[in-house]
Parts: sequence; structure tokens; C-alpha cells
Amino acid sequence: MLASLEAGSCEVRAVDDDRVLRARHALLAKPVLEDVTQAFKVLSHPTRVHLLRALTAGELCVCELADVVGLSMSATSHQLRDLRRLKLVEYRMEGRLAFYSIRDPFVLSLLDAAAEHYAERAAS
Repeated sequence: MLASLEAGSCEVRAVDDDRVLRARHALLAKPVLEDVTQAFKVLSHPTRVHLLRALTAGELCVCELADVVGLSMSATSHQLRDLRRLKLVEYRMEGRLAFYSIRDPFVLSLLDAAAEHYAERAAS
């Protein structure tokens, strides 16, 4: 006798080999999978999303970004390091100031699509 079944779980085991094969072909190659999951991990922090959105207005130094998001320069730099590691932002030095800009505009399209999707859901 089966223990209590979890809602949404199959009551019996049945596998269609063709569907399983199609689903396996839809999986991402390991290096791509790792990059995608790392990108979503980085984007899972509200501060990093704020930083990326702020940079859509153009290049900003760390001091300005810290002001925009309301964090210390140290905390802001820490978040920017994560974005830099994934090559989502880049920086240049001008004297003693580090100016950041978006390196990969793809991430902005992803953020815009997500924001639009959830704004529409909230409105309905």
C-alpha cells in the first residue's frame, strides 16, 4: 500500500520514452547551464537589480551608485563585484573614481521582460 501521496504526484509509475528523450534534448549543456544559473543567482538580490537598472541611465561612479541605492560605498562595491564576475557590468578608472556601465545589454532585456510580466500580473 502506498503512503499518502503528495498532491500533484503520479499515482503510478509510467514513462513514455519518446517524451523523456525530447525532454532530455531540451536540457542545456553543462557550461551553459552553469552560466545561466549563476546569472539568475546574481539577479536574485534586489540591490544588484537596482544597480543594473540605475546603470540603464548611463555610466555612474561607485559613489553615485551608492547614493542611488542607499548603501555604503563598500557594500555597493561588493555587489558590483558579483556583477563584474559574471561580466554583466564593466568599469573604467578616471583618476581615483571607478565608473561602471552595462557590459551585457542582454541582462537588461531579461530584467525588462520580467518587470513587464509582473507589472501586468499585478494590474490584473
